[in-house]
Amino acid sequence: MPITLLLFTPGDLRLAENPALDAALRTGHPIVPLFIWPRRGEGFERPGAARRWWLHHSLAALDAELQRRGSRLILRVAEDPAEALIQLLETLPVATLCWNLPLLPHERRLASSIAPVLRRRSIRLIETVGRTLLDPEQLRTQSGDVYRVFTPFWKALRRQYIPPTPFLPPARIPAPSFWPESDTLESLQLLPRPDWASETIAQHWLPGEAAAWSTLRTFLAYGLPHYDRARDRLDQEVTSKLSPYLANGELSPHLLWRVVGEAQRAGISSKAVEAFRRQLAWREFGYYLLYHFPETMHRPLRPEWSDFPWRTEAPELEAWQRGRTGIPVIDAAMRQLWQSGWMHNRARLLVASLLTKNLRIHWLRGAEWFWDTLVDADLANNTLGWQWTAGCGADAAPYFRIFNPVLQSKKFDPEGRYIRRWLPELDRLPAPCIHAPWEAPSCAEMLREIGYPSPIVSLMDSREEALALYENWKASIKNRYDIHSQ
Repeated sequence: MPITLLLFTPGDLRLAENPALDAALRTGHPIVPLFIWPRRGEGFERPGAARRWWLHHSLAALDAELQRRGSRLILRVAEDPAEALIQLLETLPVATLCWNLPLLPHERRLASSIAPVLRRRSIRLIETVGRTLLDPEQLRTQSGDVYRVFTPFWKALRRQYIPPTPFLPPARIPAPSFWPESDTLESLQLLPRPDWASETIAQHWLPGEAAAWSTLRTFLAYGLPHYDRARDRLDQEVTSKLSPYLANGELSPHLLWRVVGEAQRAGISSKAVEAFRRQLAWREFGYYLLYHFPETMHRPLRPEWSDFPWRTEAPELEAWQRGRTGIPVIDAAMRQLWQSGWMHNRARLLVASLLTKNLRIHWLRGAEWFWDTLVDADLANNTLGWQWTAGCGADAAPYFRIFNPVLQSKKFDPEGRYIRRWLPELDRLPAPCIHAPWEAPSCAEMLREIGYPSPIVSLMDSREEALALYENWKASIKNRYDIHSQ
């Protein structure tokens, strides 16, 4: 009997609001859910350690949801995922292959690899838009070009996007008369050894689709009403905390767009809804750019920035990674990342600015660290965020926009609660010096007692040095590139 093969990826591990599952059900054939994991992988094409931990538990949760519906998840570990998928297409009576539209570079290569087999065996391919709001091919400027600036992209997205019909999975998913062989979840070797995660990120997160919905309900009740006014506050729990569930596909962006609109009709302010949808649009913009410019995983979108004199190796990098820079808000943010696998978005801007501007360390070193340590590590948005802050990407912050972490700390953590939570060794510091203790002689003895370091860089001097370097670099390349003032 013909079957439908439903391919899951690390970006769509859910049943509800999954258009690929909806399409598979509409074929009327028994469905074989499949997940293929590469035995080896390099760089940004293989999830980092924190997200692999999440992936292990998310796959377990997905399989449990499938089994409750009379189905199961088939797992395959392969040297080459394309070869593994082709082998299944060749040996199983597959009539239809369903998946959510491949967007990332390695996913699109896999799609190209299997295309000849699909044609030869007359297997129907159904690609649905499940990871983003729109197919990246749908949005173009009036001249037919790709958008490179967020605001016109955002306006075009709002004009064209219409949320699809809601979809909830049925109580039973049709199963085949026989199941292909499956590898065990343990054979994917996703969990860290030794197990550091149970003492860190496992204390802060519960992966899986059910947990995603619970987190969403909490945000709608307590976070969304204040989102437009307080989402940048480091010391308040206003951000949605939905990014790991979006990155791992346990929530649909279609669902989020729709439910915040429903919240507005129930009384939430239009400003709060607009602010949240704008963040969804930034996520969309990241996928859009990486789809059209896949080389930006490793190279700046603006080609002239390939010649910028970044520091690719620097002793300060480890201090930054470990939260030992001597700048409290930076160290609190990096400790939050190390201990919980997540970091507040405002803090991400601050630590990225310090690394790329004050320390002038290559943005890729920061992107690599985030990729390995974030449970919401998302290739498209990781690339967008780091290039935006470094000044070398689309719609980038000008290089001369250098965040002052002390001023930002005073504005978004005025009483130092965020700092004290993640840097408990500074808890005894009086409020006047919590943001910049090196400026208060009265705190010097206390800092020596607790062993907290002095700043690894002068914020004022490094800012001036970065600006001077930028001006010299811009002058040196003006004859090779069409450089405009940023």
